[in-house]
This record gives sequence, structure tokens and C-alpha cells, in this order.
Amino acid sequence: MKARQHPPVLDVSRLTIYRGDTVILDDVSWRVGRGQHWVMLGANGSGKTSLLSALTGYLTPSAGEMAVFGERFGQTDWRELRKAVGLVSSSIRQLMADHEAALDTVVTGKYAMIDFWGTPSAADRRAARRILQQIECEHLAERPWLVLSQGERQRILIGRALMARPRLMILDEPCAGLDPAAREHFLRFLERLGRQPGAPTLVLVTHHVEEIMPVFTHLLALKGGRVLAAGPKRKLLNSALLSEAFATPMRLRRAKNRYSLSVAASARVVI
Repeated sequence: MKARQHPPVLDVSRLTIYRGDTVILDDVSWRVGRGQHWVMLGANGSGKTSLLSALTGYLTPSAGEMAVFGERFGQTDWRELRKAVGLVSSSIRQLMADHEAALDTVVTGKYAMIDFWGTPSAADRRAARRILQQIECEHLAERPWLVLSQGERQRILIGRALMARPRLMILDEPCAGLDPAAREHFLRFLERLGRQPGAPTLVLVTHHVEEIMPVFTHLLALKGGRVLAAGPKRKLLNSALLSEAFATPMRLRRAKNRYSLSVAASARVVI
């Protein structure tokens, strides 16, 4: 008996977005399979934010096709499908109410509402407490947003996204604003989260190779709104690719499954 084929988590085919005479994304194709965790890399203006906006239904394609879990854009209510995609970004972090306790912030993820004014059910609160335990933040349950550290806020936002039981989680530069110690603690937490049974597919958007933890298996590199490379990280992530992506000679180093990047001494840096 033939095994049932599952649709890919994401299937983007020849996606093009333009506004007026400006081409924002140009013929982008990208497929994310089950069991994969991806890193999206690219310089400022490479198209990362535009691609995320298209995937979450906030930017309408001009041509091409997109599907999430086999449901195609234009044939499915993207507002409903968006609930299967958890998004963690600094734009959300800035909208949270200062007085809201961490437990309540996690609960709001079920309703996709900011500053939720309803009364959570006992079942919702129990579920939120389980998630706080999953993200190693049960001790923060009653702590207001105002006094949480930046790293704690990022974990709580991940918990908020998990409340909706997403099958895909997009982390849009989640380490922005974190000091070196907080960033490392957060990255190790991501590593543990990605290896949990039943974890959603992770897509990490970043400029920094230092943030690429071993749990991430694949790489999408963008440049000028086009796909520069897409595939297994171990085959693609190298000095030549990064030099092309950032238009500057780069040297990539790897030690103990972590990466570091430096600008070549001969490179001319324009500030």
C-alpha cells in the first residue's frame, strides 16, 4: 500500500510582486518540507520582509502561486490559514500592553488579539500554563509585560504563537535588541524548542550567521528580490555565498556546529 503523501509546509512557485514600476519580488520559488527548519538570510532590501508579508497575507502577489499545507492563495481564506502560521516579530513586541501579565499574553494568541479584553476560560489558562512550562517561563506567569526583559518577552511571544497550535512559526529577527548573553540564552532555547516532539516548522529570518543553531537544516538566501540559493544548509552555507549575498568579500568560519563571519581585510567598507 502506497504511503500517503503529505503536502509541503510551504510551496512558493514563481512568486512575483511589483508595485508600479518597482519589482519587489522576482520569480521566487521556495519549498519547505516537513521536518525541516529553515534560515532566511539576505542584506537589507533583499526581499525578506516582503516575502514574509506575502506568506502571511499582508502583501498580494502580482503573479505566481503560494500554498501553505496544500492550501493555495486565492482558493482559501488566507485569514483563516494565517492562524496556522505563528509570527514572532519586533512589530508585535512593541504593541503589547505594559500591564498585561505573561500568562494573559500567551492566552491572547488563541484569539489573535492584542490587548485582549475578554475573560479567558479556565481551559485557556491551563493551556497557557502548559505552554509557559514548555517555553521554560512558568515562573513569569504573573509578571507584567513592562518588567520582562527583552529575552523574556521574545519567549513569551513564542508562547503566544504556540497557543494557536501553529504548524509553522516564523521568527523575524527575534534577537534584535538582545545583549550578547541574552541572545545566546535565547538561541539555545530555540535549539531545544525545535527539537521537541511535535514542534512546528521554524523559519528564522536573520542577518547574522552566529544565530544559526544546529537545529536549522536548510537555508534560503535572497538578493535583490530573487532567490540566490535554497537548499540544505550544509551544502550551501559558505564564504562565497555570503560574499555574494552581502556584496562584500566575507569569510565564514565554523566551530562546534556554530558559525562566525568576518569581512575580508581587503574589502572596502562603505559606511
